[in-house]
Amino acid sequence: MLDVWSWLCELHALDLPQALELASSKPVRASTARMVRLQVRDGGGDSVAFVICMEGFENSLEEVLWVSEVGKLSSEKPFLPFVIQMLQDILLDSPAAQDVMCRQPQARDISPEPVAWLMDSYSQESFSVFFDLVLLIRLFRQCVFDSPSEVGSFYFDSLLGPNVEPLLRNDRPVLRAFLAAVGTDTERQFTRAVGYMLTKWLISREIGLGVGLWSVRGLVPVHHNVAVSYVNEAHGLWVMKGFVPVEAMRVTRSSRHPMHSHILDAKDSVLKYILAHQQLEVVVQLEYSVRFHDGYIRVSARIDNVRLHVVRLGLGNDNNDSEMSFANERHFPSRVRVWVGPEEGARYVGGLTLGRSTGNVSREVETERVMKGAFGNSKVPQVKAVARTSTRTKTAAWRWDQDAEGNSAVFDAVLSDTATGWEVASLGADRDGETFRRRYMGANRLFTKSGGVVFGADAYGDGVEWRLSREMEGSVLKWRIGGQVWLSYLPNDVKTSFFETRVVEWGGEVDLPLMQGKQS
Repeated sequence: MLDVWSWLCELHALDLPQALELASSKPVRASTARMVRLQVRDGGGDSVAFVICMEGFENSLEEVLWVSEVGKLSSEKPFLPFVIQMLQDILLDSPAAQDVMCRQPQARDISPEPVAWLMDSYSQESFSVFFDLVLLIRLFRQCVFDSPSEVGSFYFDSLLGPNVEPLLRNDRPVLRAFLAAVGTDTERQFTRAVGYMLTKWLISREIGLGVGLWSVRGLVPVHHNVAVSYVNEAHGLWVMKGFVPVEAMRVTRSSRHPMHSHILDAKDSVLKYILAHQQLEVVVQLEYSVRFHDGYIRVSARIDNVRLHVVRLGLGNDNNDSEMSFANERHFPSRVRVWVGPEEGARYVGGLTLGRSTGNVSREVETERVMKGAFGNSKVPQVKAVARTSTRTKTAAWRWDQDAEGNSAVFDAVLSDTATGWEVASLGADRDGETFRRRYMGANRLFTKSGGVVFGADAYGDGVEWRLSREMEGSVLKWRIGGQVWLSYLPNDVKTSFFETRVVEWGGEVDLPLMQGKQS
């Protein structure tokens, strides 16, 4: 771990200039080590300058990150402006989804209050993890796009690679608190900046293996635990949010397997590159209530909203004519599974009641009988009978099921091909997927024009209930919320045999106070 924040907090007792080595390596054919350092220098007057130095490369480079205002390092939070400026730079450089109609032309100024609150509320060690992540994102543009390629490779291999997964683990509370405190707009810009950086890193790792975007280990893309997610409670809702680059999701089905060649033609290589620059963004909202009865406490929950979007990650200069021809090729949600319930091993739950029966496909049968006869002069009676029977089956593209795992309720939505009946997330081999071509067009399309899907309470309004012992009144319980999302790709406009399905899993806990004054 870098632990840059702890080093900064001790600067007031040190003489300038001071430098901290962020990463170093000694190349095989060079006499000097390659190094990235953070240096603090005298900025003139009472100010100090923070400079990132890249040494040992063909050309040494320096980039000024921040120059403090006069006297700022003597204040109570001397480096708060430094953190705010780095965050602001990240938001200004965040990739905007090209198909989001309401995107803003530029990021708004980030408020210092949430960041100052994080500094006061969490330990120096916890905030240091968040600061290291912010610093890595801030250095991404300078090292990868604004420097020679050898600097970018060094950044991925020696600086980002060893630190990114520990910094993004779900047990990092400051990152979750930051996303929940700064508001949806800033959250979206920040997570897309993270996703874009991770996507470039994942692609660089796969290319470094010498097999394009495929690993030599079974020709399956390398999976990394670099998703960002959190769970919180707000105004009677349990909210779970998740953000993950598609390239970081685990592959479950693919047209590429060890029996196929890993060499892609030019068209499929461009397609793979486009599909890699996408991010899944998920919002799950569960409405809950707590009611007290004679002898027991009833906790209820129902799906309020599930929103799944697949957005493109790319800066304005990423677009070219060859890529724009694949603009309508993207992954789409094919299954979503949400579970909610008390902590594992809870003995205070007396029963779980589900709100929906297992559905059966409804059939309508029509029978028609026609009898014709001819009598009279004919010596042989003529009778003609005609019977017609028809069966109509009503099917829906999305099927919602409800189940239980222990004391947890499970909501499961699965996308199926209405023509063939096969489930998209679990099958795919030897399927042409014609039903899902032109899937973002037409009045009966299954997805929004921007490539996502939204489930409201009208799609799944049946709730679930838990009955708890009345002895638990006055306590604060831990309630678990988690989910899995599957994304699939089938050709939309282009002709290709490539398909795949990927999956990601999230989870977290919220506090559930069982107090009369806290009931919803």
